[in-house]
Amino acid sequence: MEKTRLPLHLCHVLKTDLIINRVYMFFLGTALSGLFYYRITTLSNIIKTREKPLVPHLLVFISELLFTFLWVLQQAFRWRPVTRTVYPDRLPGDDEFPPVDVFICTADPSKEPSLGVMNTVISAMALDYPPDKLAVYLSDDGGSYVTLQAVREAWKFSKWWLPFCRKYELKIRCPEAYFSAEESCDDRFISCSEFLAEKKEIEKRYNEFKESLEKNCVNASSSASRDHAPIIEVMNDAVDSSQQEMPILAYVAREKRPSRPHHFKAGALNALIRVSAVISNAPYILVLDCDHYCNNPTSARQAMCYYLDPEIPPKLAFVQFPQTFHNISEHDLYDGRLYCYWRRWLGFDGVGGPSVSGCNLYLKREALYGTNNVKNDIDLNHLKKSFGSSNELIRSISMNYKPHLPKERKLTDAQAKEVKRLASCDYDSQSEWGKEVGFIYFSVVEDVITSQFLHCQGWISVWVDPPRPCFLGSCPTNLSDTLVQYQRWALGLMQISLSKYCALLYGRGRMSTLQIMCYTANVFDPIYVVPFYVLAVVPQICLIHGIPLYPKVSDPFFIVFAFVFFASQLKHVQEVVSYGYSLMSFLYELRMWMMRSASSCLYAVIGAVLDKIGLHNAHFTLTNKAGDDDQATLYQEGIYDFQASPMLIAPICSLYILNVVSFVVGMARIVQTESGSEMFVQAFIPLFGVIVNYQVLEGMVLRKDRGRISASVSLLSAVIATFVLCFGSLFLIY
Repeated sequence: MEKTRLPLHLCHVLKTDLIINRVYMFFLGTALSGLFYYRITTLSNIIKTREKPLVPHLLVFISELLFTFLWVLQQAFRWRPVTRTVYPDRLPGDDEFPPVDVFICTADPSKEPSLGVMNTVISAMALDYPPDKLAVYLSDDGGSYVTLQAVREAWKFSKWWLPFCRKYELKIRCPEAYFSAEESCDDRFISCSEFLAEKKEIEKRYNEFKESLEKNCVNASSSASRDHAPIIEVMNDAVDSSQQEMPILAYVAREKRPSRPHHFKAGALNALIRVSAVISNAPYILVLDCDHYCNNPTSARQAMCYYLDPEIPPKLAFVQFPQTFHNISEHDLYDGRLYCYWRRWLGFDGVGGPSVSGCNLYLKREALYGTNNVKNDIDLNHLKKSFGSSNELIRSISMNYKPHLPKERKLTDAQAKEVKRLASCDYDSQSEWGKEVGFIYFSVVEDVITSQFLHCQGWISVWVDPPRPCFLGSCPTNLSDTLVQYQRWALGLMQISLSKYCALLYGRGRMSTLQIMCYTANVFDPIYVVPFYVLAVVPQICLIHGIPLYPKVSDPFFIVFAFVFFASQLKHVQEVVSYGYSLMSFLYELRMWMMRSASSCLYAVIGAVLDKIGLHNAHFTLTNKAGDDDQATLYQEGIYDFQASPMLIAPICSLYILNVVSFVVGMARIVQTESGSEMFVQAFIPLFGVIVNYQVLEGMVLRKDRGRISASVSLLSAVIATFVLCFGSLFLIY
């Protein structure tokens, strides 16, 4: 009798969360029905009697409709949350593993220091995976000689580091993380004299490696270029026994010309797909950001628990791991953990699979080639239309993923010429790359649009979040970088939402209703800026003028409004706590949502609209990963750093000043006129915003340190708040 095969993975439905979510949907949905009944009857009465100004009531009603629309979309994330467990120890032998190509992207050594990038490269080379089935490619969009030389140094150091990792079964294989953490080798080696001696020798070589990078990086800021020919180099020494235990390591700088579109990260990834196809041609690809090192060397094996499972449909496109970060302080002021998104992804996984999340995913190469381009009977001319005119690239598609590179790992002259052609500016324009093949070019958030494109073709995905993070990166530790990063994301999402690729339209008939709702909620996220600004300005101006927009405390509908507000906040608290974090995490998430809505989303929505009508070109801004000692100190101490462009800070401060003034004036009016019952809700709204964002008041008035809000920004914000109050009064009241 055949022995029952143990599963390679399990999927668990979070039944308690599922029940809580659906009960919450029912009761809040019922309350929202009552809220809209109140609004409609109130508006009808105003139109008939004309006793009150119509505009503020209408604006608040529209904002509540938008909030509700976005809330309905987000319930798809809550419908069926799941978690997954993998069992890599049950996998077959290493000889049955498929090859894996690792793609790492960098662009500027002055903003992405070489030491951090090389630690990511080395950690990827040290994955617990057969080295002859592993290839690591670093895309350098700056074409920097600093980065190229750093890769050469990393290759030399890796020939010492990788055998050390394998011999002593290190659990942490990123050199910088290993030497700064507690011992991570197998327990039986810890007290071994041979291990201690080798560790000391390796640490010495690592310090020498760091010194060589420091010397090399002296002119890092001037080494990056936006105008350079393609540069491709496969690291290679004289063939010896040690090299046979080394993965392939290749440096790729695609051609960049100022007059040619380069399509940001998506263009770099597509160049890597083409170049790797004629070198190692692995059927699976691991995509990493340059600051996300491999923290758990078993990640590839965990992904193979799905790809090697015969019960999983062959249409599994990618296995997504979360972005986790090693530089999060206990305070997490800027909501750097991104857990508000990863909680959503539990539900996204339960309705067909999550979106690509930037990096940290194992991706099937075939999925990127397009469903119609990998058929056995496909016409050669059709392939050349899709993939371009390279015969070597076309041949790689029909070779069943066999590598091209000779055993000595040296490109022939013909291959070197071909890979440079594949990395040229012109190659995309003669094919369907970025349209039907590879990562899609339409938006600066290539991850969202590409994964939506894949799901619409019938591919599926899974979300794996193991107890020990497989990848660790660095998140922004100051307000400026946080707001700039989110503005970039929000701009890309708005580009999608304003296009034919919006899931509400593009996904119909291609994805399930719940998955369409998830994607739509994702790309519509920046639209929160509209109801946010309405509710941050209109009730406050009306409070100053004594115009009620909400029911009295004695009115039964007051309970409806109170229930909607408190139920929403309590649900947020429940989700944060059930995910394993404190009430302070709830406060940080809420505060950053307000600050992003006031600043990042405002500029993103304006930029996307201008881009849509051709008055503005979207651009990609790198987040600075070099760090600043003063900013890092403030972050670790739990103090907000307001050193940022006035363009980012002024909207936040202006709204704060307006809310403080409206609360003070409104409370004085309430006391004098004894209208507290009628104006209670309107007084509570600015009070809530003022309390949640008290750190803005500290930054403007109380603090004297370097991270405070400058007097000029405070003055500018006061002028803006005054203008909004005056103009808003004219528009809303008179």
